[in-house]
Amino acid sequence: MNKVKITVLKCFTKEEIFGDDVPEDLVDSVTPCEALSPGQEFVMESMVCPPGFCNWAFGDIYRDVAQLMMGGDFPFIGKPGTMFSSCTDGKRPVIFKLERIEG
Repeated sequence: MNKVKITVLKCFTKEEIFGDDVPEDLVDSVTPCEALSPGQEFVMESMVCPPGFCNWAFGDIYRDVAQLMMGGDFPFIGKPGTMFSSCTDGKRPVIFKLERIEG
């Protein structure tokens, strides 16, 4: 089985998501993801959530990671062994770059 490197690319703010129309019930409560930060990297050697990685986000990207670990590709992305995936938290999503490490 291949390893997969997960890189945190972007943690969105509520303003980036909603612009000037932030829902009233989110105005005072929503911050960008507090569990992950842009630039963090995690290397997965098995299908277990890496230490320090958000379990919620792991559940969201699991299928994409599994595809890469098993040698599969996403032809619509362009570069073999690469995928972009995201956490589905509607108030503070996070974008990840997934890269297969052959071997």
